[in-house]
Amino acid sequence: MTVAVATRPRAAGTAPQATPAAGNPSSTLARIEIFRDMAAAEPFWRALERGGAFRTPYQAFDFLDLWQRHIGAGEGVVPFIVTGFDAAGAPLFVLPFGRRRGAAGLCVIEFLGGKHSNFNMGLYRGDFLGALTVADLERVLAALRGEADVVVLGNQPLAWAGRDNPLALLPHQPSPSFGFSGPLTRDFEALFNERTSTVGRRKMRKKERTLAGFGDVSFARASDGSDIRRVAEDFFTQKSARMRAIGLPDVFAAQDVRDFVTAGALTPTADGSRLIELYTLSVDDTIVATMGGVCADGRFSAMFSSIIHGRYGTESPGEQLLVRVVRDCCERGLHTFDLGVGEANYKSLFCEADAMFDSYWPLSAKGQAFAAARRGFAAAKRAVKQNPVLWKLIVTARRAKARLTKADKTDKAD
Repeated sequence: MTVAVATRPRAAGTAPQATPAAGNPSSTLARIEIFRDMAAAEPFWRALERGGAFRTPYQAFDFLDLWQRHIGAGEGVVPFIVTGFDAAGAPLFVLPFGRRRGAAGLCVIEFLGGKHSNFNMGLYRGDFLGALTVADLERVLAALRGEADVVVLGNQPLAWAGRDNPLALLPHQPSPSFGFSGPLTRDFEALFNERTSTVGRRKMRKKERTLAGFGDVSFARASDGSDIRRVAEDFFTQKSARMRAIGLPDVFAAQDVRDFVTAGALTPTADGSRLIELYTLSVDDTIVATMGGVCADGRFSAMFSSIIHGRYGTESPGEQLLVRVVRDCCERGLHTFDLGVGEANYKSLFCEADAMFDSYWPLSAKGQAFAAARRGFAAAKRAVKQNPVLWKLIVTARRAKARLTKADKTDKAD
């Protein structure tokens, strides 16, 4: 079967050629179209969302549209939304890609969302997901040839909500890090007792009592505008201090990133919540820990967190906040909680490791060399991160460098 591919840019204000169709749509791929702006893809994207498409919360149109406006556009990313249609003109899938110029003029296709999307995946209509074949995906690749040099797709879950990720049918390799998620139940106490030991619970309660000795401890989800802005500013301050301490760059330092997070936390959703939910643990009026995340389809996905340093920091306020957020998710009736990608000891409290994969697909001769280099780099990074001894050495070296940098700045100030 021949698949028509439309890639023409649209003039501002013109309508897309196809509209989401009603009736009895087929689950057979008939046509692929590439949209060069978010507005042109929006009606098909939202049609899939309304139909309960297979996706992660990070592929919501509102989330990625906000990211593109605040961050992507400034980084030179142009929307490159690959959309498949059935014979009736109804959308079967959306691959929320962006295109940008990389080093040496290399043109790269990647997922929208950058570092702020913990999990990357397409959106797929349920009936098409069961009928999708490797041949369908090869038609997608054929549509991309001539449009870029290489496709680089990172942090893709091998499975989501009990179903396999279709892009794993094409060549891929394991990601450097795992994702982390766990099931929730209505009975938080039963879940908590199952996930912790008696000794662990005793230590946690002791820290809770110690923290309460400093003042009134409260847990909250930020709701009104002024509260959201205050929480966001405290988060940025705490995160900056933490990144300096461990010798890592602060991805939240840039103003466009801060604007994106704040705008997401201020954007309401249809269920009365916020696009990015902000949770806090406070002692009196001092926020001692913050967590932000996205919620959709019965799942809460944590995006970021921070803790205050100093006297409160010794009582594990981040862990105390985590327990309260999970309790809140259980009471809301959510069925899954995840803590994103990347290994950390605290993640094992409620989550288990999930397999992730990356894809590097060359589309030109220049892209061949780039893809090979990226595959090798990612494999080496995984070898280091999954070796406890080597990874501990890396972390120790980073912390030592951070201390030396701080000491050097202090000496120069004196």
